Amino acid sequence: MDFRATLLEQTRAFGDLIRSADPATPVPTCGDWTLKQLFRHVGRGNRWAAQIISEHRSQPLDPRDVRDGRPPEDPDAAIDWLIGGAQLVINGVDRVGSERVWTFVGPRPAGWWLRRRVHETAVHRVDAALALGQDLELPVELAGDSLSEWIEIATIDRRHAPALDHGRSLHLHATEEQLGPTGEWTITHDDDGLGWSHSHAKGDVALRGPVNALLLATLRRKTAEQAGLEVFGDTAVWDSWLDRTPF
Repeated sequence: MDFRATLLEQTRAFGDLIRSADPATPVPTCGDWTLKQLFRHVGRGNRWAAQIISEHRSQPLDPRDVRDGRPPEDPDAAIDWLIGGAQLVINGVDRVGSERVWTFVGPRPAGWWLRRRVHETAVHRVDAALALGQDLELPVELAGDSLSEWIEIATIDRRHAPALDHGRSLHLHATEEQLGPTGEWTITHDDDGLGWSHSHAKGDVALRGPVNALLLATLRRKTAEQAGLEVFGDTAVWDSWLDRTPF
């Protein structure tokens, strides 16, 4: 996947979705946020990541210290500000290359932020669509990689307790054949710790359905039932995963 092109595509689509909407519209999947707050969060988030990269930071950046962190009041200028932030991320990675910089899961090559911002933007685009009563499905490959990226973060983020108890496992199975082996995710907590793979395996609980539905349920945007997923096995393991995963 071309994360540079995809970041710009998703950012433009996010902006187009919000451009003509009432900024005071509540976004139920993001707590008590409005579309205006969601827009600012995505736009400032890209500039936050870009500044971390451009400053070669090894320590976190306070979001309040992000340069040009507030969008202009003029709607057209605000869209330009939004897209410009995404371009700053791309420009920063192109300049820094493979140099490692700060991330919330430890030092990573600067390009890590490209993938992170792609999926942050794509998922919040879905949030905006849900707030506006619209059905929005991400491209299958994008939704699949978004789910993989989220699981990767959830399994390596040491700021939180393991999302599964020792000895427990969870399996997700997307029904789209085009994903091939990348359409399955097995998460286990064994003696080596919490980890995951694209392997086909039996879990204590398994969920099966379209990849967009799996993504929405895993990110707690919809329940498994609301997303139309098939659920097999010990649902308490699934509930535990949802309760313990960050964000």
